[in-house]
Amino acid sequence: AFERLTPPWEAVEVLEDSGGIANGARKVLRMGRGPLALRWVAEHCDFIDGEQFRDVQRRGPFASWTHTHRVAPAGAEAAWLEDRVEYALPLGALGGLAGGGFTRRRLQRMFAYRHRVTAHDVAAHARARGVGAMRILITGASGLIGSALAPFLTTGGHEVVRLIRGRKKAGSVAWNPEAGTIDTAGLQGLDAVVHLAGENIAGGRWTAAKKARIHASRVGGTRLLVEALGKLARPPKTLIAASAIGYYGHRHADIVDEDSAPGGGFLADVCKEWEEATAPAAAHGIRVVNLRLGVVLAGNGGMLSTIATPFKLGLGGVVGGGDQYMSWVAIDDVLGAILFALTTPSLAGPVNAVSPHPVTNREFTDTLARVLSRPALLPFPAAAVRLLLGEMGEELLLSSTRVDPQRLGAAGFEFAFPQLEDALRHVLGK
Repeated sequence: AFERLTPPWEAVEVLEDSGGIANGARKVLRMGRGPLALRWVAEHCDFIDGEQFRDVQRRGPFASWTHTHRVAPAGAEAAWLEDRVEYALPLGALGGLAGGGFTRRRLQRMFAYRHRVTAHDVAAHARARGVGAMRILITGASGLIGSALAPFLTTGGHEVVRLIRGRKKAGSVAWNPEAGTIDTAGLQGLDAVVHLAGENIAGGRWTAAKKARIHASRVGGTRLLVEALGKLARPPKTLIAASAIGYYGHRHADIVDEDSAPGGGFLADVCKEWEEATAPAAAHGIRVVNLRLGVVLAGNGGMLSTIATPFKLGLGGVVGGGDQYMSWVAIDDVLGAILFALTTPSLAGPVNAVSPHPVTNREFTDTLARVLSRPALLPFPAAAVRLLLGEMGEELLLSSTRVDPQRLGAAGFEFAFPQLEDALRHVLGK
């Protein structure tokens, strides 16, 4: 669970991991970036099944560090989670004087995040109780959603297989969408597939070559995957295939749901073909859910990560007229919605994965500025958006899409972060 519980604002990479949390198991981490990165070696001890384990720093930035993780029953259906950290800073009293307050605040912020995530994930997996462990293939597993989804699923008891480019590794299957090749034999024995792979649509102006890559990565890649699944003697039961609310195009202030017609424009056309490419899977008896994702809010990537720095510097502001609607979703709710779709047989076809409370760009700007305690006085006029970003800016920043997650709501899905300010405070640790 370590990758899932690491706050997005902490630069931590797991270099080695052996033995789980059993006595004597070790975890080697790299903390920080660049030449100032530190190596942390932790060893687990005092393991009591279902009750506790302890990490002791064997090498790292603290003079000493012992972290005890405890779980205590709180009735038949709940438990208390307690993290007790005993540490000493280097340089003795001088170190405590210089960095004691900073260290305490940083730890409190980190554990507040970890406890929110744990509570969310435990609740999400509890709602899926009775389905049983699944063997799930993920494409795009290194992306913003995939890198969070894999540890979320494995900590719930599921087995994750990654579909990757290049040489096959343990726990993975190789494919090359550009060359049209995939290791079909490696797809045997799957219960479900979550298909997230696709070219980043926000990475610069949409040149003809860029648009061709966006189209091929989504439509061509999906066709290749679906064709391979259809050849299996026992295809997976479920395919969750990413799509996007770009399907609806620019709709002003009109509210759209899964029954609304597609809009116009490059993204709408791509999304329409993207979803159509999954149709043959249904013909092979696979339940297909086309998850139409809104703007995903995460602290370590995506749109929010791009604009956070200028906003922190007080350089943020309204884009265009500010009245265009933005349909957003916290990454934790994306993970919850994917698990919900995997374990809810009644869901099929297009499903909007967005908060039930879309906001205008002006509302988003004001809320983010308030969360960061910064002014937002530097507007980004529509003319400047079109000049600098062209068609990409027009469709991603200036278009208005007000989306209702009608099918998720009707099926009983509960959002953990339905309100924008709560979502931003969570993913930014504010």
